[in-house]
Amino acid sequence: MIGNFMDLLTKKAPEFPKGYTWFNTKEPLSLSKLKGHVVVLDFWTYCCINCMHVLPVLSKIQEHYQGKPVIVIGVHSAKFKNEENPDNIEHAIERYAVKHPVVVDKKHHIWGSYFVSAWPTTIIIGPNGKVAYKLAGEYSYNQMVQLIDDVLSNSSQAGTLAKSRIKIEQKSIQQHRHGTLSFPGKMSFSRDKDKFALSDSNNNRILIIKASTGKILIQIGSRESGLMDGSFKEARFWRPQGVLWQDDKIYVADTENHALREIDLPSKKVKTLAGTGQKGKYVEFGIKYPRSTELSSPWDLACDGKTIFIAMAGLHQIWGYDIKTGHVSVFAGNGREDVIDGPAALAELAQPSGLWYKSGTLYVADSEASAIRSIALKSGYVSTLAGGEGLFFFGDKDGSLFSAQLQHPLGVCEQDGTTYVADTYNSSIKAIDLNEKNVTILVGNKEKSVCKFDDPNCDTLGLYEPSDVKSDGKDIYIVDTNNHLVRKFETNSKLLKTLDIK
Repeated sequence: MIGNFMDLLTKKAPEFPKGYTWFNTKEPLSLSKLKGHVVVLDFWTYCCINCMHVLPVLSKIQEHYQGKPVIVIGVHSAKFKNEENPDNIEHAIERYAVKHPVVVDKKHHIWGSYFVSAWPTTIIIGPNGKVAYKLAGEYSYNQMVQLIDDVLSNSSQAGTLAKSRIKIEQKSIQQHRHGTLSFPGKMSFSRDKDKFALSDSNNNRILIIKASTGKILIQIGSRESGLMDGSFKEARFWRPQGVLWQDDKIYVADTENHALREIDLPSKKVKTLAGTGQKGKYVEFGIKYPRSTELSSPWDLACDGKTIFIAMAGLHQIWGYDIKTGHVSVFAGNGREDVIDGPAALAELAQPSGLWYKSGTLYVADSEASAIRSIALKSGYVSTLAGGEGLFFFGDKDGSLFSAQLQHPLGVCEQDGTTYVADTYNSSIKAIDLNEKNVTILVGNKEKSVCKFDDPNCDTLGLYEPSDVKSDGKDIYIVDTNNHLVRKFETNSKLLKTLDIK
């Protein structure tokens, strides 16, 4: 494409292409129809943690300007191949409760026409049809309101502002069959493997489940989101992910509350250990006080007996919570998003989203790097075990540690020398043998990677974007997120079964 972004400041903003898939609107939108409106274009991709951080801001913007000529439109420009599928995008829209119209940007055509180069990027188009502002990266609600108000004021004075807001007929996305669970995230076994804790993320609750039967024994929290301590019934979470069962306590990565929570089983109480409820920014190495330190999208947890390690996905770091002192500190990652091995303070991670501790080693599912990393706790050295050629190198390929490819893995565990990976965007479970130095598929369907839960043609339900994998010492349990299920892979029979959770 010839030209650059500065050219757009003097020309009409490029129109949306015809024939593209739209969600949350009954008919495709066009800038010509939206003449006289302030149009906020959010370029996003659903894997991106920074894009997730922007979505709640956009939701508040919609509420703030309700009835005024301001329209928010999401432009989904995929990073990963898996994210190009409109069905998968539809699930993401449902999962993150996106209410504004979203257009699927095939082959990054819209992205290219606006000279976008990063996720998220926001373009504000004025009522005159010309680009007024461009922002790359995250921003605050107040920053966005200030910019929109500026465009509204100038347009009103110029006489280009529509007198009323156009009515957009909403078309609700397909509500996929959930059953008991809704986009479950992570799981953790009790010490005796008799029970496991499960984050039922979109139901904003933690469940304790009998492993052999799937019977729900205890529910902590409710379907109502919030940040509230207290009894199991009073407590509130907001899309929690990581859970860690340690003796008589269960620790929770309360992701969208940006907090570390503790469930005390004997007293049946929940309390907040770290975080303020607000999303944090980069912090340097050093000890911090937990209740005054802001976290950023904690996604998973692991423990070596003294320290709870936190996959701080929003900051591309691993943090530590000292159980004895209650202090938090950065453990690994300098905060820049990349795949760089080396000493903890210099190493670079890319949206770490899964953790597992075993024998002095912390295993990390580094999702945006499509890699499995490891951290030797004694030396603090970060290494790449598989994948990780770069932020844009991914695929679905078995083979040696050096040639195998993953696609946005979110879960990891180790059992008897084998590292199991929830290879999320390949809808499969991979096994890494560090002795043989190879990666092989354990559970998956090469011919049809996604088999929908309500598809009558399915005789065996495949996995659909699994977020976690854990072993009970014998069999493999899988949190099958987009199927809203927990699955069990029996290692002896090689059968994949569904746990009847009720």
